[in-house]
Amino acid sequence: MDPGATVDPASSSTSTLRKRLASIDTSRRGDGPREPAAPRPERESKARQGHEQEASSMAPAEEQVEADQAAGRDVEAGEPMSPAGRLFRETHFNCYIVAVIGLGSAVDVAAVRAGLEATLVRHPRFCSVQVLDDVKKEARPRWVRTTVNLDDHIIFPHLDPTTTSANPDLAVEDYLSSLSTKPMDHSYPLWEFHILDFPTSEAAATVAVRMHHSLGDGISLLSLLIACTRSAADPARLPELRTAPRRSGPVHARPRPPLSAGFAALVVWAWSYVVLAWHTLVDVARFVATSWFLRDARTPFMGSEGVEFRRKRFVHRTLSLDDVKFVKNAMKCTVNDVLIGVTSAGMSRYYFRKTSDADSKRKTSQQNICVRSALLVNIRKTPGLHALAEMMDSSKHNNAKWGNQIGYIILPFHIAMHDDPLEYIRQGKRTAERKKASLEAVFTYWSGNLIIKLFGIKVAAALCYGMFTNTTMSFSSMVGPDEKVELRGHPIVYIAPSVYGHPHALTVHYQSYMNSVKLVLAVDDAQFPDSHQLLDDFYESLRLIRQAASIR
Repeated sequence: MDPGATVDPASSSTSTLRKRLASIDTSRRGDGPREPAAPRPERESKARQGHEQEASSMAPAEEQVEADQAAGRDVEAGEPMSPAGRLFRETHFNCYIVAVIGLGSAVDVAAVRAGLEATLVRHPRFCSVQVLDDVKKEARPRWVRTTVNLDDHIIFPHLDPTTTSANPDLAVEDYLSSLSTKPMDHSYPLWEFHILDFPTSEAAATVAVRMHHSLGDGISLLSLLIACTRSAADPARLPELRTAPRRSGPVHARPRPPLSAGFAALVVWAWSYVVLAWHTLVDVARFVATSWFLRDARTPFMGSEGVEFRRKRFVHRTLSLDDVKFVKNAMKCTVNDVLIGVTSAGMSRYYFRKTSDADSKRKTSQQNICVRSALLVNIRKTPGLHALAEMMDSSKHNNAKWGNQIGYIILPFHIAMHDDPLEYIRQGKRTAERKKASLEAVFTYWSGNLIIKLFGIKVAAALCYGMFTNTTMSFSSMVGPDEKVELRGHPIVYIAPSVYGHPHALTVHYQSYMNSVKLVLAVDDAQFPDSHQLLDDFYESLRLIRQAASIR
């Protein structure tokens, strides 16, 4: 059982998990009363080609096993787990990713099973269990291959039909919340595919994929998800990935100007490294201080002791990517700069409404409050999403390899009342540019690995726990497909990933897909009974910022 999970007795009255079924009749729809829609004849041949390509996209995983055997490596003994993966096993960081996917059609269980057999089941992490040899002192957990029975991983929850028909959105939300208190069985590969086959306000059906964070980071898992999909416009091909910028050297490397640029350009280039070194030194010092004692001020967003074990609620709202890009172009910044600014604005609206009954002098003294977030940063030399075959390449010089290739940075957010909504964007831009001129993420990644090797996982976990409990929230953003995609013939309407199991009461995640951005909040269910109001504050903040940018 997971050490960091607890069971919520109250949740058992509303839903029951049906797991490890003796058999599933894949010729029918399972529990749902609806019959599967017949495939369109003109798309059948293209879909068949796409499914064949889908199977071949997982081939590198099997080829890797053959390569390991040819090299004399003991496949049965398993592959050692990475330091980051081991950290996600610790009691206070028993982290899980929940990816909620809205579908545009009712679920065809037979097609889903066939898709999982051709994709996830063939992936080395998704067909392995975590094994710990208790005989050895300081033994490291290993990934050991096992036989996957899909009936252990495809779950059809029994929900109250009255609830699902009266308020289907709340039924989905409550069910996902109950997952945060239900442990996963570590004797099986650590992933589950939950099918909620009833319509909601946004989708015809919903599936939720729950995975242990030790399986990989967000880039790895989203790349795997995309490898399981096909372009809706042409089911014979994989979705096109946005071209990621290629780094020619280490993260944040500054290209040296040619000699023809002149002496002044060389001085500026050299000075940029001085600034980089100074910012890194300052950020590392603050990071270490935060791990030990430097704590954020108490606000309504700050979690209390034991928050990592409590029930979480996952709520989401769709934002317009066109609005975000309009603000980006008007302010000459990046999409991430805008999202940071919108987050500050939304949190500020929520904070000052919650404290509206407080003493006026106290409010005046807190007109500009700095709260900090823990932000995971992809440190791969090649950023962005990648083809799965590229990520599974085991060569030493692979710049996009699978796993938890992430470092932490501490990203500040400012809670303040500004007459000009665009001030939040200006502040977000300054914050992002300052963090880009630092190697904080690289330092935390390599130093974390070093601490684990020298002092053990418990010391590294204690330092990481201090960093989380002394900061206020978690923040992340991910880029998804630019085009509409299908999951085994099911059009995907939205993708809403989040995470739980870490010691924060609030996690803010942005996920782009086509022309929209999905804002996903994971909150402590008891601390944020008005979580939908917080969503409204983010939505209204973007509206006001977009309006201000249009008349700028």
